[in-house]
Amino acid sequence: MTSHVGGARPEGAPSAAGKGGFSARNGWLYFAGFLMVFGGLMMVFSGISAIARDDVFIPTPNYAYEFDLTSWGWIHLVLGVVIFCAGLAVIRGALWARVVGLALAGLSMVASFMWLPYTPFWALVLLAIDGLIVWALCTAPGLTGD
Repeated sequence: MTSHVGGARPEGAPSAAGKGGFSARNGWLYFAGFLMVFGGLMMVFSGISAIARDDVFIPTPNYAYEFDLTSWGWIHLVLGVVIFCAGLAVIRGALWARVVGLALAGLSMVASFMWLPYTPFWALVLLAIDGLIVWALCTAPGLTGD
């Protein structure tokens, strides 16, 4: 084993993670992407459940953001599919998907907050997942040229 002056790697030598491999640099992006895929799927299932069976959810009288449960179901279904697709793009390393992912996670947090009276525990779980997505996308290096 030879040492290199100043610890520099010779030109053309592969890095420890390789091109596109897992490293600390893109680990947060994988974390955010997998959370987006999981959260998107859970929103899709929640939306399908609201569309198919309106009697499963807790009726809330005099709720300020009251929609028909079928409307909430379609909102969750569409938002879940878009978040799922953006999560796959984050995993693949698309820069645009990070910005879109932040916006979608914010929208998902608002939708989950408004969904609280219908399914309190599930809405809190989705809020926590969306918060982790925002945190992971914001702390991952590389967006500003780090």
